[in-house]
Amino acid sequence: MNQEYIELRGARENNLQNVSLRLPKRKITIFTGVSGSGKSSIVFDTIATEAQRLLNENFSMFVRNFLPRYSQPQADAIENLSMAIVVDQQRLSGGSHSTMGTITDIYSVLRLLFSRVGKPFVGYSNAFSFNDPQGMCPNCNGIGRKIGVNLDLFLDKSKSLNEGAILYPDYDVEKWDWTICTQSGLFDNDKKLSDYSEEEMNLLLYSEPYKVKTSIAGKPFNLTFDGIIEKFTRKYITRDLKTLSERTQRVVEPYLTTGRCTLCGGSRLSQAALSCKINGYNIAELAAMEAVELIEVIRAIETPEAAPLVATLIERLQHLIDIGLEYLSLDRPTDTLSGGESQRVKIVKHLSSSLVDVMYVFDEPSIGLHPRDVHRMNELLQKLRDKGNTVLVVEHDPDVIKVADHIVDVGPHAGLNGGTIVYEGSYAGLRDAGTLTAQYLNRSLPLKVDVRAGKGALPIRNVSVNNLQNVSVDIPKGVLTVVTGVAGSGKSSLINQAFLTHHGDAIVIDQAAVGANRRSNPATYTGILDDVRKAFAKANKVSASLFSFNSKGACENCQGLGVIYTDLGPLGGAKTPCEICEGKRFKEEVLAYLLDGKSISDVLAMSVEQALDYFTIKKVTRKLKAMQDVGLGYLTLGQPLNTLSGGECQRIKLASELHKKGTIYVMDEPTTGLHMSDISLLLAIMNRLVDAGNSVIVIEHNLDVIRNADWIIDLGPEGGSKGGRIIFEGTPSQILEAEQSLTGRYLRGVEAVEPA
Repeated sequence: MNQEYIELRGARENNLQNVSLRLPKRKITIFTGVSGSGKSSIVFDTIATEAQRLLNENFSMFVRNFLPRYSQPQADAIENLSMAIVVDQQRLSGGSHSTMGTITDIYSVLRLLFSRVGKPFVGYSNAFSFNDPQGMCPNCNGIGRKIGVNLDLFLDKSKSLNEGAILYPDYDVEKWDWTICTQSGLFDNDKKLSDYSEEEMNLLLYSEPYKVKTSIAGKPFNLTFDGIIEKFTRKYITRDLKTLSERTQRVVEPYLTTGRCTLCGGSRLSQAALSCKINGYNIAELAAMEAVELIEVIRAIETPEAAPLVATLIERLQHLIDIGLEYLSLDRPTDTLSGGESQRVKIVKHLSSSLVDVMYVFDEPSIGLHPRDVHRMNELLQKLRDKGNTVLVVEHDPDVIKVADHIVDVGPHAGLNGGTIVYEGSYAGLRDAGTLTAQYLNRSLPLKVDVRAGKGALPIRNVSVNNLQNVSVDIPKGVLTVVTGVAGSGKSSLINQAFLTHHGDAIVIDQAAVGANRRSNPATYTGILDDVRKAFAKANKVSASLFSFNSKGACENCQGLGVIYTDLGPLGGAKTPCEICEGKRFKEEVLAYLLDGKSISDVLAMSVEQALDYFTIKKVTRKLKAMQDVGLGYLTLGQPLNTLSGGECQRIKLASELHKKGTIYVMDEPTTGLHMSDISLLLAIMNRLVDAGNSVIVIEHNLDVIRNADWIIDLGPEGGSKGGRIIFEGTPSQILEAEQSLTGRYLRGVEAVEPA
């Protein structure tokens, strides 16, 4: 059979410089290159977007109104595409009612099983759904937790209503809710709450809506008074708090207490559903088991009529185990999964598909994986290929790159200095290609021997969060500590939950999104633009708001976007430069104001390196230097954040934190999205922070980072219930001798080779 190819000609999305490629179909093609070189622009913004757009064109105009809209990518031609399934790094959300079982549909099959063979019969599959009124616990509405109000934080009983006894902000003195309360005539407003009778306190807290007549500004007025806790409960507790705005959640959460529902015991289900059993287990008990334990229980079900459902469950659970998620349970909330876990959970949904000649597109599938587990991911990619599918992968991990049938190396550098193809071919050919990727494939950073000594300790004592098994450990102060271990071993629980609970002042650089949109850019995100606008305003004696394309200075034709977006309905949209401002975003009169010979538009068009030469404002140059230090000197100040790669977003977040004064820095997998050549740069930043007197704690799997720590804390030995213990504490040299450490085993297998 002749080899077929995906043909890409003249691609120009983002920084791509007229890229043309022939990608073999039904093979694994891996795209690599420095962060920001253009890999994602080729794979996601061009190939995958066009495949999804063409698929949607098969539906009627009416149906397409309800589908995601994809604009036609900037390219001369994209041919021979298959249907695309995109598996990205976007974390799974879904609120309080979404679990690992519901998102993978495994729990749906389990519900069907119980409705058919469970005893006693309690109803059809909806009777086992905590998202359905038939199956949910009536006490907690299927959430599994009963939320209450912390009265100690809500009230100051040493004060009267007039003195501000109700501490919740809505009841601040003179606010409307406080006015209703004090004007109701139900209370002595000068009486301290500690002197209230039980009847008065119940009326204040739990009264049903109560109509009262009063006068405001001398005029009669009818008011409805609710008990303050009753009203708070109705507004926030009886609904899913996660559906409210982040601002509201931040205000409300300190006043809440959460405990396991006393009726369902946290299972979320009705008593009828919990009474139905198979082989002595109810559905909640099975959902709480780790996948590796659950599969054995399912295998023991021998009821003949259940055989097809049992076979389906075994197949899907085996996929979870094969992909390295054997430690997860079906009742695990999806919003507690890491980015890497979320990506692998998405993959599970597609593994049992009988479709062939599909194009699977992956975004760094090795994220969140310990070196021990990377081979599992490789086997998965190979299985998908061997079924007759095309697999496109954006990846930095050398162990994943090795399994490629075809490699595309994008570069030579990032941003405007990238966007070209520097190598195409086999893995063996890449090693001799002389590209930046090739240079770093042939080397690894040397093991750190001259380690720093701790200057005291940051203790963690008797922690049993999630799977941690009464863990106690000392994190040394003033050094670079790396916390490692296989996925699910308890690293994030130890640091992000246990440690940060007692060190809330720590500067945290995690994998959360930077809030990227087309109106935010490096200058706005890092705060540089605020100081630049003030400098322009002072030099020209005008308002600073004139120099914002989100405010008074915006071009009225494009509202400061620089482009005109035309909604073409189900055909997607078209983007054209604004004909009035010519893409500069500002009104013409604003561009006439100069600072040292440059307009505000000129400044936003500068790269970080150019801006460093131009500015003398200390607050600005300090932030620019931080961006240059993290390897983002090529970015323009006005580049929209939604055009940056994952690695660039991670580093811009790091740059925005570097100028802050802190004593503890916590980084959660900072190598995410970074090319091998960037690891040395990242380590230099970490070491600079430590040399400045900070304690730096890094959760990481990357071997080069681990080998260059001052102190290593290794958790395991496995994930889930088989993890949660400290396997090793010590220096890089010492972990090489630790037989029980999987991390040590993989470090021993990596020979330090100096760069050519």
